[in-house]
This record gives sequence, C-alpha cells and structure tokens, in this order.
Amino acid sequence: MPLLNKVRTVPGGSGGDTATRSLSRLRVALTLFFALDGFLFAGWVVRIPAVKQQTGASAGDLGLALLGVSAGAVITMTLTGRLCRRYGSHAVTVATAVLLSLSVALPALTRSPLALGLVLLVFGAAYGGINVAMNSAAVDLVTALRRPVMPSFHAAFSLGGMIGAGLGGLVAGGGLSPTAHLLALTGVGLVTTAAAGPVLLRHPAPGPRPEALTPTAGEEPRGGARRVVLVFGVIALCTAYGEGALADWGALHLEQDLHAHPGVAAAGYSVFALTMTAGRLSGTALLERLGQTRTLVAGGATAAAGMLLGALAPSVWATLLGFAVTGLGLANIFPVAVARAGAVAGPGGVATASTLGYGGMLLGPPSIGFLADWFSLPVALTTVAVLAAGAAAMGYWARNAGTAQAS
Repeated sequence: MPLLNKVRTVPGGSGGDTATRSLSRLRVALTLFFALDGFLFAGWVVRIPAVKQQTGASAGDLGLALLGVSAGAVITMTLTGRLCRRYGSHAVTVATAVLLSLSVALPALTRSPLALGLVLLVFGAAYGGINVAMNSAAVDLVTALRRPVMPSFHAAFSLGGMIGAGLGGLVAGGGLSPTAHLLALTGVGLVTTAAAGPVLLRHPAPGPRPEALTPTAGEEPRGGARRVVLVFGVIALCTAYGEGALADWGALHLEQDLHAHPGVAAAGYSVFALTMTAGRLSGTALLERLGQTRTLVAGGATAAAGMLLGALAPSVWATLLGFAVTGLGLANIFPVAVARAGAVAGPGGVATASTLGYGGMLLGPPSIGFLADWFSLPVALTTVAVLAAGAAAMGYWARNAGTAQAS
C-alpha cells in the first residue's frame, strides 16, 4: 500500500489544521482503547492459575472453559461487522469496551468449571467485538492519515498487555485475591472508556480517499484474490495462535512444569509482551529495510526457534528467554499479513484476514488444553513453533501475491 507511506496533506488552511487535529485526537483515543484491551486481557490471563485452582478444574476442564472465550468471540465477530456498518465502528468500540470492562471481573466470582465457561462466553463476546471494531476504526484512520501507523496500535495492545501482566504478577505474588484484582481492572476499564470514549463518539470515522473509491472497494474478494486473502488470513491465524497460547498457558507452564514462583510465572507473559511491543514499535523501520516477505519469513523462523526453547527448556530462565524470542518473532507478522490481504482485496480482505487471525488467538488456548491432557503441556506448546514455521513457509510461498511492494 504505497500511499500509506506518504504524509497526508490536508488542503484548506485552517480547515486542514482542524481536520489534522481531529485525526490526531482520534489516533490517541484509539491507541488508548488498544492499550486497554491488552491490559484487561493480560490481567485476566495471569490469574488463570488461581482461577483454575479456585474452580477445581483439570487441564481439560480449563481448556473446555476457555473454549467459551473462543465461542463468544467467534459469534460476535460474525456480527460486529454488521453492527459497525449500521452504528459506526466508533460507537461499537465504546460499547464493547464497557462490556469487556464489566465482564473481566466475572471469572473470579465462579466456583466451578461450568460457571467459568459460561462467564468466559460473555468475556469472549466482548473481546471479539472490541477487536473487530477497533481494527475497523484503525483501518479507516490509517487510510485517512496515509501513514503506516497500524503497527503503533498493535504496539499499544502489546504494551497494555505487558503492563497488565507485570502488575498482575506483582499482585499475585503479593497475595491479592483474583476477585479484588479483577474488580480493580473493571474500574480501570470504565474510567478509561469514560475518558477516551467521547472522542470517538464526537468524531465520525474518516471517509475513504477519493482515489480509493474504486468499483470493488469494500466488496468481498473473489476468485484468486479470495484464495490469496485466505492464505494471509491463515498466516495471521498461525501466529495469533501462539500469542493466545502463551497468554493463557505460559504462566501455568512456568508454575506447574518448572515450579516457578507465581510472581515469576506471571512475568513470562510480561516478557513476551515486552519484546512484542519493542518489535512492533520498530515495525515500520523493519519493513522499510527488509520488505514484507522477508519480515514474514524471518519473524516466523525466529518465533519457531524461540518457542521450541520456551516449551522444552529445563530451566525457568531459559524458558523466559524463549518466550522473549518468540514475542520478537511474532511481533509484526499479524499486521503485515492483514496489510497484504488489504493490498490484494481492499477492506474486504482486511476484514477476512483479521477475523481469521483473532480466531487463531482465541482457538489456540483450548487446543493447548486438550493437547496437554493427551500428552503434556510442554509438548502441546511446541505446536506454536510448528505453526510459526508454517507461517514463514506460507509467507515465502505467497511472496509474489498482491502488489510489487511485497518484496
């Protein structure tokens, strides 16, 4: 998408300045929602071991309960696009942020695997809805700005996850109950939504550029384009699978298999989120230097090597190093895959690849749970490495798809 590398020039003197300020405010507000999403999600995942113990769930029971997150999200994702078209992506972002903030406290109130699965169905619905709505709003804003700022939104998500996991580790190690912790997250979420939400509600989503209004803009991809979009969607799915797996099972692997202290175990996802944030903050420079295909291939290979170390290493510190390398490798694959899908098929391609990608993030954790019951958790986590390597191979195979920029 070459136009995204050009600085947007808004004609019209003071009117242009007003438009620029409006876009800047929208960017800040959207960044806050991405960060909040990561913060709340990480706050939940670092308390999974405590909630597992509280409910008396086995690994299989927990995997089945976590399937509630996946089911709720998938159902919502199929509806959120229609809601965004009817009410606008900004309004849907605010509404789902409120629901996410309220539902994050529910798992700590459960005392059985069945009850946990039911409340996670609500949490998953909110999580899936806000991710589709936020990304739809971000795509519109990136188009209006004509700058490749999408990695910065995903960096905000990762930064929020890092902070949420870090604070979660501190309070878990300090003995704060899951109930008190997750209720505090509800308060943070509602306050943040009250602060940033009015900005989105006052400013409609930017319209597409005149030159973007082609006869196929916004239509579903067809034929060969659909197949290419599906390839990039599967690449996004493979890498998001790893992010979801580490979020939900990384702390448990450190605590259960390597006997790490709960605070150290919680730091596993924090380390992963830190390197992912660093990778995304440098994503634009990396893409300019290596190109999209090399970034996909190198990222997938790096993540595969890191996850093999993280899953099979016999020590806590080697596992933490593996998690860090995995985060660095996965950092930019999802944004690049979505961008390539958009270059091939426009907004329809972006929507398809994003939905597949987030589906991978949500389907990964329950899959790991079932595999852990059948084999072991370390063996189950090696599937993250297998899929990351597969993403690298598919990225190379699809190197000539789309525009000439896919070098």
